[in-house]
Amino acid sequence: MENFFISADTFIPEINFNAQTGELNISGESYHEYTLEFYQPVFNWLTEYLKTPGRNIVLNFRMTYYNTSTSRRFLELFDMLEDYQQQGKGTVTVNWYYKPDDIDMKESGEEYADDVSLRFNLIPLEH
Repeated sequence: MENFFISADTFIPEINFNAQTGELNISGESYHEYTLEFYQPVFNWLTEYLKTPGRNIVLNFRMTYYNTSTSRRFLELFDMLEDYQQQGKGTVTVNWYYKPDDIDMKESGEEYADDVSLRFNLIPLEH
């Protein structure tokens, strides 16, 4: 399976999914007006990727800002990964990076961690 990459631009994050290593990276800002249209190719790629059992997936979030519409897409992403793990197909770890002085981003990570049954690491970024 091919890797999946979208380079960061105004309003959109960098998305870098490595099919061979299982490392999925999302970083930057996401406040595009049409988040469903933007994230649909991400969901399509992930749906295909999750058809193969035995994967050890690490999802790294390094977001600096995202809007409410994006937060819904992130929850959908977590739900897909949670289903994969709950079906016994593989393991998933989420690494949620935040700046120590960004209380909102830390709290967002805590809320997602409470919403899903995935291993969720809250990791403060070094300055």
